[in-house]
Formats: sequence, structure tokens, C-alpha cells
Amino acid sequence: MSSSSSASVNEDVLALGTSPRPVDTGSSSSSPRWLREPLLHFLILGGLLFGVDHYLVTRSDDPQSIVVGKAVDDEARQLFKASRGREPDSKELEALRRVWLDNEVLYREGLALQVDKGDTAIRERVIFKALSVIDANTKLPKADDKLLREWFEAHRAKYDEPPRYDFQEAVLSGELSEARVRAFVATLNTGNGGDLEAGLRVFKGRPQSNLEQSYGPDFAKALAAATPGAWSALKAKDGWHAVRVETISHGKPAVYEVLRPVVMQDWTDATLAEQRSAAVRTLMKKYKIRYEGAAK
Repeated sequence: MSSSSSASVNEDVLALGTSPRPVDTGSSSSSPRWLREPLLHFLILGGLLFGVDHYLVTRSDDPQSIVVGKAVDDEARQLFKASRGREPDSKELEALRRVWLDNEVLYREGLALQVDKGDTAIRERVIFKALSVIDANTKLPKADDKLLREWFEAHRAKYDEPPRYDFQEAVLSGELSEARVRAFVATLNTGNGGDLEAGLRVFKGRPQSNLEQSYGPDFAKALAAATPGAWSALKAKDGWHAVRVETISHGKPAVYEVLRPVVMQDWTDATLAEQRSAAVRTLMKKYKIRYEGAAK
């Protein structure tokens, strides 16, 4: 699987009128790209395999039955929060359950194939040995420029350089009504905002997709149309914000011919990952899966 790590947002809150300190580079989108990867269960969250978690599943007398208990959710939340600094949302939690379930199936298949010889206490090695058996049966179809170009166009968002924004956000405490934010913006545009009780968040190179994820598509569209250097009151999905655009770097489409080697490798990784994932799903049909006391 190819796994993309999402850079955490490092927002520095300053007093208005002070010199900026470390800022948010916005080098990658906050959208959970790993949720869209075809094979979540091998490198997610930096190699998350839920550790040596023999006791996270309620064992039964039936070796073909897997009961996913609340402990799985608790462990998933703990590991996700330690990695990303926040609780997983419902989609992310469901994805983590699938990660655990895929690994449990691989672990059991590894035991059935007796690949645990010498590794009886190391769950991860058993899982990866079972995966190696699956890998031996994967085969790449022949790739030509037509196929690769089609794949490139279908995944163009991964390769195009997105529009990026340098902007500042003045942060007010309390209720942020439209009238209050607009009045605050009017004051800032007079140049008299330095002594107001507000903070300043500074963002550098924030990609448009990240803005859409964090603030909403309407905010991103309004920010693109805002006048650079002037404060504006913009509505986001969580309310009104006072922002000032500094610079906008327009996006640049990727060129297939330049990126062909990268596209070839990405296509290879994705295709093999899809084959592995399909193989694991086929193996999973042998088991009866039951969720018991799992948090919703």
C-alpha cells in the first residue's frame, strides 16, 4: 500500500501587531487520504497492526468465528489519537476496524498455514508471512502508455500542483456573528486593530483541498476571490472568520511525460494493493464476523 501521512496543522496564535513566529506550512491536506487507499491494513498510521493484540478479540470455540469487541475500538481510538492528536471520526473508526479485522484474518490464515514456526509470540511476523503467500499469487497486468495515461488522468489530483494560499486569520473569542466579524474587519482595515484583544493565525502555502476540508468549499472559493492585503469577513462551515489574503500561488497541471516513472510505480503499488485487498476479502468469507459491544 502507498500511505500518505497528513501533516498536523501547527497554528501559531499571536497578538495582533506582533511579529509572526512559526507558521502552518500547509504542506499537505488534512483530509484523511489514507481512507481512500486500496489496502489500509499494512502501513496505516506508521505500521499500525494493533500491536500484539491477541486479547482484543473475544475467542470462541469456533475457529472460523471472529468477534470484534469494544476493546478493538478503544485501542484504535488510543493509537489514532496518539498519532494524529485527535479522536477519529466515524468513517475513520470504521476504517480502523477494517484494518484490525483484515489483520486478524491474515493472522489466522498464517497460523493455519503454519507460518508461525519460530514466531509464535510475534503477531506482526505471522501477518506478513501470510501476506507473502498472497503476494506470491499476485500478477501485474501488462502496462502500456494508454493504460498509464488513463490511470494518471483518473488520479490527476495526486500529481497536479494545487493552488496555495498565504493568509492570516484574526481570531476573536466568543460568539462570531456575521455583524460582529464584519465590524471587526472594518476596524482592522482602518489599521487600528493592533490593540484589540484578538489572536492571529498565520498560514503559509495552504493548498486549496486543505482549505475545503478545514473550512468548507464556499470559504475556499471566497478566499480565492478576496482582495490580497485587505481583511475580509468570510463564512466557513463553522461560522464567520476574519481573514486577509497575502499571496495566492495558482495551481499547475502535471505533465504525464515528466512523471511517467512515478506514475508507473504508483500504478504498480496500487494495482498490487488492490489484488492483495481482494484476496484478503476472499479469505474473510470463510469467517463469521460478529461485532459485540462495539462503540458507534
